[in-house]
Amino acid sequence: MKDILKEEVETMKRTYSKEFKEQACNLVIKEGIKHAVVAEKLGINKIMLYEWISQYETYGEEAFVGKGHQRSADAELRKLRRENERLRMENEILKKAAAYFAKHPADE
Repeated sequence: MKDILKEEVETMKRTYSKEFKEQACNLVIKEGIKHAVVAEKLGINKIMLYEWISQYETYGEEAFVGKGHQRSADAELRKLRRENERLRMENEILKKAAAYFAKHPADE
């Protein structure tokens, strides 16, 4: 019983390279081999293969970026959001400064 659980935990922790995932997807998409056959031959879960294919069809070459990495569009969006927040803060500071100087004109 412990051996079965150990095997199950080991298979859950497996990681696959980007190239492996792309090749698996290409077997289904370009070669026309059925999902179940490819999954069985490669020793992977059929549902996981469906997910890989979905990502590959959606993102193409930018699919499977790995943990901690972002697709270029996601990275650009994140950068723009940070910049937008910084500009909003600067705008608020300028509004407060303008209001302050309107109430307290400089002595000339």
